[in-house]
Amino acid sequence: MFQALGKSFARFLSRPRGRGVSPTTSEQGKLAASLRKGDVLLLEGNSRISSVIKYLTQSSWSHATLFIGDAAGAPQAGEEAKVLLEVDINDGVRTIPLSTYADMHTRICRPVGLSPENIDKVVDHAMARLGQHYDLKNIFDLARYLIPNPPIPSRWRRLALSLGSGDPTKAICSSLIAEAFQAVHYPILPQVFLKKSMDPGSDDSYKEVLRSRHHSLFAPRDFDVSPYFQIIKPTIDKDFDPAALRWEPAGQETRAHSIPSPKQP
Repeated sequence: MFQALGKSFARFLSRPRGRGVSPTTSEQGKLAASLRKGDVLLLEGNSRISSVIKYLTQSSWSHATLFIGDAAGAPQAGEEAKVLLEVDINDGVRTIPLSTYADMHTRICRPVGLSPENIDKVVDHAMARLGQHYDLKNIFDLARYLIPNPPIPSRWRRLALSLGSGDPTKAICSSLIAEAFQAVHYPILPQVFLKKSMDPGSDDSYKEVLRSRHHSLFAPRDFDVSPYFQIIKPTIDKDFDPAALRWEPAGQETRAHSIPSPKQP
């Protein structure tokens, strides 16, 4: 009964709200051309649960996916390649095509300095979780914050994301991705402290040491604000020429529209 109620509630929370949605700022072809294996693709969702995550993290980013390249294998005839890995509230850990989020506002966050071997380890770590289900107990925890402006002190909002049954890898999409990067000791937002050097003759010297945060406390916005991830903007990533832009003459303004996404073949 609890499982059935949880699944029904999950479908309700994941339903698009249809308002307050930012249009995509990257044409899908350019987005696809800019993505590399190991990139984290952030999305600004428009579901009820997206609103909760945005509020708790004070960010416009509510969902994180991992670009896995060809790790999911070649697509079946007539199907699109599944190049993104995510944790879905209804389906759990799954792989999906890029076109799933063609109309959403996105941001590419790229780890810097990782070898191809370590990138493969990050992707393999995430792929090993395929089929895991979203922890339904977390749905009821997050649902507490659906009321407008819930009275939660700002210092406790991040902690609210890790509540649930105690299985943090299923609490939020970014937890699984953060755990995959921490598996190869790649920093996201580590704690930094000074430690006295043990080298002989260096009594007064200190060195900077990093300490990983628990992966359950990471949110989508952390990949955006992390000093260790490069922000890639597809529109200017390759051969951008501002002189080639066509501007409408003053006084002849027309109604603005979002960038259209081309239909997939």
